[in-house]
Amino acid sequence: MVCSVAVRRLRACCVALACALTLVACGQATSTGSGSAANSATSSASSTGSGGTSTPSDPGTPAISGTPPGSVVAGQSYTFTPTASDASGAALTFTAANLPPWASFSNSSGQVSGTPTAASVGTFANIQITVSNGQASAALPAFSVTVVAPLAISGAPAASVTVGSGYSFQPTTSAPPGTVLTFSVQNLPAWASFDASTGQLAGTPTQTGSFPGILIAVTDGVQSSALPAFAITVTSPAGPNPPTIAGTPATSVTAGSLYGFTPTASGPRGTTLTFSVQNLPVWASFNPASGTLSGSPTSAQAGSYAGILIGVSDGTLSASLPAFSIKVVAALTISGAPATQVVAGKSYAFQPTTNAPAGSALTFSIQNRPVWATFSATTGMLAGTPTASQSGTYGNIVISVSDGTQSVALAPFAVKVVSALTISGNPPAQVVVGNSYSFQPTTNAASGSTLTFSIQNKPGWASFSASNGALSGTPSASQAGTYSNIAISVSNGTQSAALAAFTITVSNPAKPTISGNPPTAVNVGSPYAFTPTASGPSGTTLTFSVQNLPGWASFNAANGTLSGTPAAASAGSYANILISVSDGSASASLPAFSISVNQVANGSAALTWTPVTKNTNGSALTDLAGYHVHYGTSPNAMNTVVVLANPSLTKYVVSNLRSGTWYFGIAAYTTTGVESAMSNVGSKSIN
Repeated sequence: MVCSVAVRRLRACCVALACALTLVACGQATSTGSGSAANSATSSASSTGSGGTSTPSDPGTPAISGTPPGSVVAGQSYTFTPTASDASGAALTFTAANLPPWASFSNSSGQVSGTPTAASVGTFANIQITVSNGQASAALPAFSVTVVAPLAISGAPAASVTVGSGYSFQPTTSAPPGTVLTFSVQNLPAWASFDASTGQLAGTPTQTGSFPGILIAVTDGVQSSALPAFAITVTSPAGPNPPTIAGTPATSVTAGSLYGFTPTASGPRGTTLTFSVQNLPVWASFNPASGTLSGSPTSAQAGSYAGILIGVSDGTLSASLPAFSIKVVAALTISGAPATQVVAGKSYAFQPTTNAPAGSALTFSIQNRPVWATFSATTGMLAGTPTASQSGTYGNIVISVSDGTQSVALAPFAVKVVSALTISGNPPAQVVVGNSYSFQPTTNAASGSTLTFSIQNKPGWASFSASNGALSGTPSASQAGTYSNIAISVSNGTQSAALAAFTITVSNPAKPTISGNPPTAVNVGSPYAFTPTASGPSGTTLTFSVQNLPGWASFNAANGTLSGTPAAASAGSYANILISVSDGSASASLPAFSISVNQVANGSAALTWTPVTKNTNGSALTDLAGYHVHYGTSPNAMNTVVVLANPSLTKYVVSNLRSGTWYFGIAAYTTTGVESAMSNVGSKSIN
C-alpha cells in the first residue's frame, strides 16, 4: 500500500530544516523540501565614560607671631595683640589658654588686655594664644606675664656730717626680695661713693661745705621712683680727732651658711676702743671688743635685714660705718617629676619649680637635651613632639637653675620615646554553620610586652582571649545570622588601639543542585539512558540515589545515570521514579517522572531528507553535529527521539511501529548543542 504524505514547510528559529520524507509500508510516498541551519551567536556592548575625583583645596596652616610683654605694673594697663594671617584668606578665630583672671581676651583679634590690681601681683605662666582657620591651627610659644607691685623708694638721709666722720645712707624700696634693682644718683658729692645695686651713698668728707640737689632714684627695669632731692652739710669737728672705722660688709648670705664681718678701726694713742651695733639680725652675734658680726641664718630667717650700723668709740668720740643691709637668701631648690615616657607623635612637656621668690632672676640650663625637644632658659620648660623615627631612650638629662649666686640641679632622668601602639588584621567576614571560625589580630608591641585585649559585641557562639585577642568558635544552625559592630581593642597600660569595627555573617551550608529532563518512553528492545546534571559546594563529594527504579534498569550512584534495555515482558508504565543527589549534609531531587515501555510493532517508516548546509543568515554551516528524529502518535506529542550523531546522514528507518497513524519530524543540531526548530511534519499509517 502506497501512502501519500502531505508536507508543510516550517522555518526554524536557529536552524531551519525542510526534509523530503519517503514513507514506505506496502508502497512508497515521497516529499521534498529545503532548509537551513544557523549558528548561535553572542553579542556584546561597551560604553565609555569619564570621571574623576576632586580634592578640596587645603587652606593650609595660618601664621601667628608677636612678642607679648613679660611684665606689667599693678594698676597699669596691659595689652598685647598678635599678628596673624592666612594664605587662603579664610576667616580666623583665636583662643587662649591659662588666661590671667585679671585679663580679657578677644576671639576675633587675639588681643589680651586688662589692668591687674595689687592683689594680682605674681607670675601668670603658660599663657598660650592659638589661631585657627577652621581646618588647621597655629600657636604662639607659651609665655608668662609677671605683675609687679608699684615701685616706691623711701628713707631719711642725714642732712649733715662732720669732717672726718663717715656718712652713710641707704634707701629702702617696696620691691619684693630678689628683685633686680638699679639705683642712680645725681649731684653726688665728690667725697662720696654710690652703690648702684643697693642705692647706698657713703663716704668721709675731708672739707666743710654744703652739697645740695642730691637725687637718688631706683628702677626695676619697668618702672622708676625717686626720693625728694636733699642736701648734705659738712661741718668742722669739735675737739680731738674721733676714732676711725672702715670695712665693706657682705650684703648677702645663703641660709645655712656662715656669715662673718670684722671692721678695721683705729683711735688716738692710748685709747681703748669699744664697738657697738644697731639693728643686729636675730640670727647674728656681735663682739664689742672686735666689732665682729657673725652667725648662720636658717631657711626660716630668710629675708632682708636693713639699717645695720656698726660704730666704734674711744670713750669720748665715736665713728660709724655706713648703715648696711644683709639679705638672707634661702638655699635655692629645684623640684619636679618629669614624665619618663612619651608616645611618638604625642607632645611632651615638663617644667620644674623652684623656691625662688616671685620675680627672682633665674637662669635655667640643660645637659643632654633630646634632639626632638626645645628648652627655655628662662622657665626651664622642656617640650617637644618626637617622631616615630626618634623612638628610643634619651638618658642622663640634667636640668639646673641659678640665681646668680647659687646653683642647684634636678637628679638626672631619662625619657623613653615609644612607638604608637597599633593593632592590625583582617578578620574573616563569613563562616558556615558547623565550621570553626578563628581570628587573632597582631600588634607592633615589642616581644614580651604585657598586653590586654578587649572586645565589644562578641558573638554568643564565640570565645575571646584577653591575653592574645583571639576570637574563635563554631556557630550552630540556630545561630545563623549577622553579627555586627564587633570591635577588638588592645592596651599596654599606657596607650590603646582598636581595629575598625567588623561584621561576621553566619550562613547555612550551600545545598547541592540537580537538573535534567529524563526521556519518558522507550521501546521494548531499545536502550534507555539518562544522566542528570548536578553540582555541590566546593570540596564536597556527591552521591546519587533513586527511588522506584524499574526492574529492567540499573543505576549508577556515582553519576546518577539510569540505564537499561527493557524486554517485551517489561512493557508498561513505570511511575514515580525519583533521582536525588547528596553532599553528605544536604540533598536535592529531580521531580518524580515516569517511563513508558512500548511494545514492539512490525511497521516501519523510511525517512529521507536533504542535508543542511547553511545557517539562517546565509552563512555556511560548519559545526553540524547530527539530527534528532522525533515521532509519535500525535503531531503534538512526538515524544520519542532518536539521536543520529552523524551529520552526513540523509535517511533513517524507524521500525517497531505498532498499528496506527504515526507522525515524524527532523531537527538538526550543532556541536554546541544548538537545535533547530522542527522540520515539516510527515505522517504514516501502519496497519
